[in-house]
Amino acid sequence: MSAEATNPATPGPVAPAVARRRSRPRIDLRRLGRAALLGPASRDRLPDAIGHVVEAHRAHHPDADLEILRRAYVLAESSHRGQMRKSGEPYITHPLAVTLILAELGAETTTLTASLLHDTVEDTEVTLDQVGEQFGEEVRYLVDGVTKLEKVDYGAAAEPETFRKMLVATGNDVRVMSIKLADRLHNMRTLGVMRPEKQARIAKVTRDVLIPLAERLGVQALKTELEDLVFAILHPEEYAHTREMIAANASRPDDPLAEFCDAIRAVLRDADIPAEVLIRPRHFVSVHRVSRKRGELRGADFGRILVLVNEDADCYAVLGELHTCLTPVVSEFKDFIAVPKFNLYQSLHTAVAREDGQVAEVLIRTHQMHKVAEAGVVALGNPYTAPADPSAAPAEEQATADGERVDPTRPGWLSRLLDWQRAAPDPDTFWSTLREDLAQDREITVFRPDGGTLGLPEGATCVDAAYAQYGEDAHACIGARVNGRLATLSTVLRDGDTVQLLMGQDPASEPSREWLEHAHTPAARIAIQRWLTAHPAPATELETGDREATGDRAGAAVATAGADGTAGTGAAGESAGVVAAHQGAGSAAPQGGAGAAVRSPAEAPAPRPGDGVTVVGRPEASARLAGCCTPVPSDEVIGFAVRGGMVTVHRVECAGVARMRDGGRAEVDVRWGDTTECRVTLVAESFGRPHLLADLTEAIASEGAEIVSATVEPPAQQRVRHTYTLQLPDASHLPTLMRAMRNVAGVYDVGRAQHHVSA
Repeated sequence: MSAEATNPATPGPVAPAVARRRSRPRIDLRRLGRAALLGPASRDRLPDAIGHVVEAHRAHHPDADLEILRRAYVLAESSHRGQMRKSGEPYITHPLAVTLILAELGAETTTLTASLLHDTVEDTEVTLDQVGEQFGEEVRYLVDGVTKLEKVDYGAAAEPETFRKMLVATGNDVRVMSIKLADRLHNMRTLGVMRPEKQARIAKVTRDVLIPLAERLGVQALKTELEDLVFAILHPEEYAHTREMIAANASRPDDPLAEFCDAIRAVLRDADIPAEVLIRPRHFVSVHRVSRKRGELRGADFGRILVLVNEDADCYAVLGELHTCLTPVVSEFKDFIAVPKFNLYQSLHTAVAREDGQVAEVLIRTHQMHKVAEAGVVALGNPYTAPADPSAAPAEEQATADGERVDPTRPGWLSRLLDWQRAAPDPDTFWSTLREDLAQDREITVFRPDGGTLGLPEGATCVDAAYAQYGEDAHACIGARVNGRLATLSTVLRDGDTVQLLMGQDPASEPSREWLEHAHTPAARIAIQRWLTAHPAPATELETGDREATGDRAGAAVATAGADGTAGTGAAGESAGVVAAHQGAGSAAPQGGAGAAVRSPAEAPAPRPGDGVTVVGRPEASARLAGCCTPVPSDEVIGFAVRGGMVTVHRVECAGVARMRDGGRAEVDVRWGDTTECRVTLVAESFGRPHLLADLTEAIASEGAEIVSATVEPPAQQRVRHTYTLQLPDASHLPTLMRAMRNVAGVYDVGRAQHHVSA
């Protein structure tokens, strides 16, 4: 997009001897330069200089209105007149070349109009208002989106802030980035006469930012050529070696890929499936990657076979015939039709082998899928024109179950990028984070319990999912379930996982410093870092390495009860360490739930006498309830005779029953009497968070239960185990009590104790 772009003094990458694809005609810049200066530009005739553009445009849009293109060219040529590229060519040849690239990809008329004008506001006296007046607001927006910010105003921040501006504009109209990618491709083609250090700088930005954007927008035709041009500049030796390998393979007398094609054509002809079978040679970077992976390459490694059919069903018919009549390599099969890639790509991938060990990769897709695979979002035409019949909209544009529109022009990765860039006002932070984000070139989809989805980069964790779903409210996240099972926030997610995020209710919840180690997405890292910067930890904490008093903490603080019987709150947020306190006068739990008086395990009462339990046939026998399972009325129980004529009573599912039987203890029939009062031991499993102990004891007290003893074990893997021995006035209240405890934020399970204690 700059007048500095020049024609090469040295040849750039050359196409392999085997045609890479149906080659696009390269425009003759000198001829177009003369046509731009001398060709007619009357109102009743199209200028000769845009003949190539018109021809390519009509191939995709035969009914397009060409008058607006004529007017755009006339304005561009007259405004750029007198400006020259460093190669000596008229500058108008650059916007013409960029527009031709887009026309060949199938871009619609508005995009081509903006492409012809894309440098006028930046490099000439034409203003945005003039563009808008003559060509409309859409063209004005596209031209503004690709116009650079002035270095005189932004200094060193001009480049990152220009990209930020461009990405924000792309969020509203994806055609902005289409023009930028075509602009960069032509400038890369004509980079040869620049100083080597400037070539390298531009190539690195292209590699780190533009190529990943082309990949994410699905514009493979631009992405592959950009990769080869960057490869030639940044890795000239490897490029030269790869070029030699491609040339040597092209000179071979035999062509295994051609033989595979003949075999596939015969199979499909016999099956009466109309299809076009083509050889699709790998581009330079692809050959280089395959050679590093496989070592010495064989003939079939230099390309892939492309099978084009008319209907989706034909793709699977072709696949069935190939796997039936040829030898399939099952491990190579991938179905990107049923599950398209995040950049709209659809195709079936498979591979077939022959007896000599040669393996050919096969791509199967429809002609429309191939158009989208090559041109990505450019192939959508004008994506903002609603269809006359809403039911005729493409499936990817229709509403999903949760009411959100799946918009191919605003993919999930772009929405996430736009979200985090707002939180990165510093240009250096934005620039470095943008490169890191774009380096994550694979995406996964995880499902929410409500049926919605989250798109995340590969390697994302539950921390990333929390910030993707809740933004900065994710500071209150206390845990997660992945596929129904409890998982730590550091758990790495896989494509197709179902993630339920467990959120605390405390508005003072804080993120942990440890979360930075597990955050994979810029949105999560920036949000956590911003909070930590605004809330610096005390110096003593940083020096000793203590963990913060928040969700995933594992401190060793001990909370002790005060004189009023209220449990204190230690620095680990009441959820870490063994909580021990002597119960004060009055055994009832404090009202208001500020905390319950609790006892240490050593001071927990021994199993109490079995009030309400009758030993059948032995009215004189004494019974006591086992402390390992603390039976309550209505539990099915069994008794065992122990020393001293005592009978110990267990729940039938207690692990102690098997030990009693193995030890030869005699079973005794026992029954519940009329009493309803009971003592029970409950175990609550939770994620740690501030004030959890107070909330739990408040829930217990609200159900009228008396806490006899309680212990809180040191956290393990961000989880905390609470054990309470409780006195209930009525055993029938037990289900309600357990439900109330489960409803406390952060508690994910409450159950009856099953201790392994000696009989």
